[in-house]
Amino acid sequence: MTVRELTGGRGVDHVIEVGGPDTLAQSMLATRVAGHVSVIGVLTGVESKLPLGLALSRHLRLHAFVVGSRSDQQAMVRALEASSMRPVIDRHFPLEELVDAFRYQESGKHFGKIVIDI
Repeated sequence: MTVRELTGGRGVDHVIEVGGPDTLAQSMLATRVAGHVSVIGVLTGVESKLPLGLALSRHLRLHAFVVGSRSDQQAMVRALEASSMRPVIDRHFPLEELVDAFRYQESGKHFGKIVIDI
C-alpha cells in the first residue's frame, strides 16, 4: 500500500473518504492506529457492511457527514479564493458532453474533480 510506504508503515492521521462502501476498508487500512476517517462521499453507493473488526482493532474514529448548505459552499469558495489552495481538477467536459462526464465519474478512473464547462 502506497500510504504505508510513504509513512514508514505508520499510516496517515486523517483520511477523507469520498468513495463510500467500496473504498471504506482501504481508507481504514491507510489510517494510523487511533486515526480518523471522515466519510463525506458515497460514490459507490450507500449500502454497506461496516468493517467493524478494522475499526475496533485500529481504534479508529469514523465521522460521517453530508455536504453543507449553499452558504457553506459560498464560504468555502471565498476561503479558497483568499488562499493559495486549489482543488485537483482531473478533467473538463463541455456541457454538451454531460452524459460522458457522468460515465467518466461512474468509471472511477478520475482523481480529483470533474468539471462541466458552461
